[in-house]
Amino acid sequence: MISKLFDPQSVALVGASTKQGSVGYVILENLVTRFKGVVYPVNPKYDEVELWGRRIKFYKSILEIDAPIDAVVIATPAPTVPKILEEAGLKGVPVAIVVSSGFAEAGNVELENWTKAVAKQYGIRVLGPNCIGVYNAYTNFDTIFLPADRAGRPPPGPLALISQSGAVAAAIMDWAARRKIGLGLMVNYGNKIDITEVELLEAFAADDRIKVITLYIEGFKYPGEASRFLESVRKIVPKKPVVVYKAGRGRAAQRAVKSHTAAMAGTYEMYHGLFQQAGVIEASSVREMFDMAKALAYQPIPRGKRVLVVTDSGGMGIQAVDALEALGLEVPEVPESIANELKRELLPFAAVSNPIDVTGSATDEHYKIVLDTLLPTAFFDMALVVTLMQVPGLTKNLAEYIINSKKYGKPLVVVNFGGSELVQKFEDILEDNGIPVYPTPERAAKALWALYKYAEVKRKI
Repeated sequence: MISKLFDPQSVALVGASTKQGSVGYVILENLVTRFKGVVYPVNPKYDEVELWGRRIKFYKSILEIDAPIDAVVIATPAPTVPKILEEAGLKGVPVAIVVSSGFAEAGNVELENWTKAVAKQYGIRVLGPNCIGVYNAYTNFDTIFLPADRAGRPPPGPLALISQSGAVAAAIMDWAARRKIGLGLMVNYGNKIDITEVELLEAFAADDRIKVITLYIEGFKYPGEASRFLESVRKIVPKKPVVVYKAGRGRAAQRAVKSHTAAMAGTYEMYHGLFQQAGVIEASSVREMFDMAKALAYQPIPRGKRVLVVTDSGGMGIQAVDALEALGLEVPEVPESIANELKRELLPFAAVSNPIDVTGSATDEHYKIVLDTLLPTAFFDMALVVTLMQVPGLTKNLAEYIINSKKYGKPLVVVNFGGSELVQKFEDILEDNGIPVYPTPERAAKALWALYKYAEVKRKI
């Protein structure tokens, strides 16, 4: 039944509006102009209106719709929600997304409990209230009430996001859209009077479109949720990685969590221990969560933690080694016999010990020589490649050599820094072919650490 939450064929929008800028207007525009299914706007104020170049029929209530409805989106004042859910129950609607706010997060616990009771009486699964709902990039089912010109919609892709905060979810979507990160599914669950992050995790784990699940969490709400989370996620992570960012770590932040989504923040140490037991990969920021998720979605998991560093900048190479070693990864020296071979092929002043510095006089072919010589060997499990394209001997053809290195079956990430058209084109080619690109060695190193961490988790669980 919960699958109707992400992939409905027909949707009723209660609170649909013709008033520009209103919540009901934005959601209606999303659904009417892009959604691939059938939309039934519900608002007793209207009969038929002209919007977006088409005639749109409005219904007085859900009960007036003479067709099956997979999901109802409710965007009306909080006190009206229980009655609307009752009508949805009489209609046989299996899933409701309650966008409306003004429940327990605003002190109206009794109203929230009443809403929950009505939904339970009629067997309706409820997402929310106080949420922005669902975004499905594959079908354009989109209940986000923020205009697309302000909050971008990312393209389809292998990442899924579950977020306790609606504003954070929207900001992540906008950020992902600007960077062309494939965020296929997003759900914000708000006050979670019914559907929880555990059920959402299990649904995404069973979805073949999704390779990595990301989770932004502020705190569990009910007793027993932590144990259910642990039990569920331990079954998921051997199949798919789960990357979590827990907000609300300090005492003041925990107060904010309680007022935001009526959740119990708990101590950060408790959550940290829970994540370690569950086998999730923990991020320290939203950006880091997606840096790691991007690598996990497109790169193979490594056999070990030995990293080859190739760079055309000695300084960047040193930074990369510092970052890798700080994370517990290894940067072993190149064996002498292979180092001698590289000396014959590279420029006389190139450094061949690891990091391998092909220098600012490098050409595309120098990178190819290093990668083709060392990646097939058993001495390295992963590679971090720094490509400062300001070097005159490099061209966008270098991307082809790096992409071809995928044949060795080892994780590879690239550090590419700059703002020129060449830099951007080079980065786009790599990303389009599944090679994650990062602007700093530290971020690239953390991505490789996530791959190694997930390999360790799979071995243990």
